[in-house]
Amino acid sequence: MTRIAIVCPGKPLRRERAERVEALAAAEFPHVDLVFHPQCFEQAGHFAGDEATRRDAFVEMANDPQIDAIWFGMGGYGACRIAGEAMERLGDPALGKAYLGYSDAGTLLGALYRRKCGRQVHGPLVGDIKRDGGEDAIRRVLRYFAGHDVPLEEGLDDRPHVAFNLMTLAMLVGTDLMPDLEDHVVLVEEVAEHLYAVDRLFFHVTQHIRGAAGIRLGRISAVPENDRPFGTDAQGIARYWCEKTGISYLGRADIGHDAANALVPFGTTKSRTTQ
Repeated sequence: MTRIAIVCPGKPLRRERAERVEALAAAEFPHVDLVFHPQCFEQAGHFAGDEATRRDAFVEMANDPQIDAIWFGMGGYGACRIAGEAMERLGDPALGKAYLGYSDAGTLLGALYRRKCGRQVHGPLVGDIKRDGGEDAIRRVLRYFAGHDVPLEEGLDDRPHVAFNLMTLAMLVGTDLMPDLEDHVVLVEEVAEHLYAVDRLFFHVTQHIRGAAGIRLGRISAVPENDRPFGTDAQGIARYWCEKTGISYLGRADIGHDAANALVPFGTTKSRTTQ
C-alpha cells in the first residue's frame, strides 16, 4: 500500500474536489491510500489555516515514517510564509519521500531540492480535478505514485531538470530557499500575467540563473489584454532574455496551469527513474 498525504501550504482545498479524487483513487487505485490532512479544509483569510497550522501539517506528514509521499492539494500564494521554518523541522523520514505539485508549491519543491531532501516532482495538484481533463491529470499522478510506468515531459534528457511557475521562481531567486541550478535545464510556465509582467519576470530570473544549461518555455496562458500590444509574444520574450544573458533557449515545454501539465521530476535521469 502506498500512502500519500495531502497538505495545502497556500489556499484551501474544497471538500467536494477532495471527495472526487478519493472516489477515483478508491475505484482505480486500490493500493493507494490518500490521507487528507484536516488542515487542507481550514480557512484563514486567503490561506488554508494560519501559518503555524499550514507549517505544522506539512512537517507532520513529511516526518511521518508511514507516509510515502506528499501531494500538494492546491497552489495559491502562501508557501513562502512557511517554507523556511518548515525546512528546519524536517527529520530523517522526510528524506525518503516524493513531493509533488506545482505553482506556489514550487517554493517548497525548490527549498527541498536545495536541501537534497526527498524527490521533487512538478506535476498536477489534487485541486486540478476541477479542470477540463482533470481526471486524467489525477490518474497520471496516482500512476506515478503507485510506481507504474508514466510518460514524463517528453523533452527531458540526461541533464538535470527543474520546473517552476515563473513568478514562483522569480520570488525564490536570491533567497535562502533557492536551489543551485548550475547546469540545469529550467522549465517555466505562467498564468494570468500581462506580457510586460512576463518580460519583467524573465529579466529578473535570468540575472540569477546565468549558469543554467538552458530555459524551456511552457504555456503562458490566460494573458490579460493590455491597453496596447506588447509587441512580441511569450516565446519572443524568452528568446530575448536568454540571448541577453547568455543562457541557451531550448524551445517549448509541455507544462502549464492546465490538466495537460506534464510530470517533471527534479534532477537527473537516475533520480527520475526512482519512485
